Amino acid sequence: MKLGIILETKEFEKAWNAFRFAVAAKKRGHEVKLFLMGEAVECEGLIHEKYNVDEQLKAFVEVGGEIFACGTCLKSRQLDSSEACPISTMNDCVDLVEWADKMVTF
Repeated sequence: MKLGIILETKEFEKAWNAFRFAVAAKKRGHEVKLFLMGEAVECEGLIHEKYNVDEQLKAFVEVGGEIFACGTCLKSRQLDSSEACPISTMNDCVDLVEWADKMVTF
């Protein structure tokens, strides 16, 4: 199954669970793409004593997951694109929704 995930928060537990879900889905053989928008573009490097979001983000990339980051949201925070979170557009988000069999939002 093709699963699309839109993450809009950098709240530690929610972001951590979104990436955990994405990793679990990849490990079960699903195709998974994740689009970060709003404050979620700040997830790379995000670490809390209980919820290591960055570790789960990297685990998702390691299992072959694809991440896209809203360019407008990155720019508004004066952040740059990274290898793990390449700059993307709303058209990329629409493409993801059209591609997916199911969408999940966090």
